[in-house]
Amino acid sequence: MISLSYDLHLHSCLSPCSDDDMTPANIVGMAALKGLAVVALTDHNSCKNCPPFLKLTKEYGMIGIPGMELTTQEEVHVVCLFPTLVDALNFDKLVEGRLIPVQNKPEIFGKQQIVDEEERVIGIVDNLLINSTTIGFDEVYDLIGQFHGIMIPAHLDKNSNSLISNLGFVPPDSRFTCFELKNMANLHYLQNLNPYLKSCKVITDSDAHYLENINEADNVLYVRERSIEAVLEALK
Repeated sequence: MISLSYDLHLHSCLSPCSDDDMTPANIVGMAALKGLAVVALTDHNSCKNCPPFLKLTKEYGMIGIPGMELTTQEEVHVVCLFPTLVDALNFDKLVEGRLIPVQNKPEIFGKQQIVDEEERVIGIVDNLLINSTTIGFDEVYDLIGQFHGIMIPAHLDKNSNSLISNLGFVPPDSRFTCFELKNMANLHYLQNLNPYLKSCKVITDSDAHYLENINEADNVLYVRERSIEAVLEALK
C-alpha cells in the first residue's frame, strides 16, 4: 500500500460562492505547491470545469478526479466522484435537467464561469448552481452508480446543508461507504449518535472556495496503486 495526500472537495470559479481566482489552473498550481497528490474538483451541481482541471492535473503529475457537490431536494450536499470525465459529464447532463431553474444574480451570488486551462472564460451558467435539484437523498446511491461514481455525504458536522443537520439523522437504510467531516475531532461523537457511520470510511476536506483555503498535505489515503480507480476503491 502507498499513501497519497488528498483534498477531494474543491470549488472553482464555476461555483457561485467561489472566488473568481479559483480557476482550474490556479487550483492545480496551488495544490501542487502544497504537495497534494490527489485532488477532486466538486463544483455545485456541475462538472463543466472538470475538463481543464483534469488536463492540468495530468501535466502536474497529480491524480485529478472529476466530481460534483450535488444538492439534493432536501438541500443535503453530497460529494460525487467519478472514475472518468465521460461519466462525470454524463452525470452533469442529468443533474442539469433536474436543477430547479432559478436565474443567477451574478452581483449577489457570483459569475458562475466556465474557463479553459489558460483561464479564458468560455461560458457562463445562467441557472443558479447552489439551488436544489429534484433528486432525493435516497436516490443518489443508485443514480450515481449508473455513472460508476461514488457518493460521499459532505461535511456531516456542519450545521447547514449536511445530512445530519437537514434530516436530523443518518437513515438506517443508507448505503454510502464513506462520509466527510470538516473537523475530525467530531468523529466519535457523530458515530455514537449514528451507529451506521461506524461501518464507513471517513475523510476530511477543505471545501475550499478560496485558494488559500486548499488543504495542506496533512491527510492521506492508503491505496494499492497510484490511480483514480485505486483512490475510489479506497473510499468504498
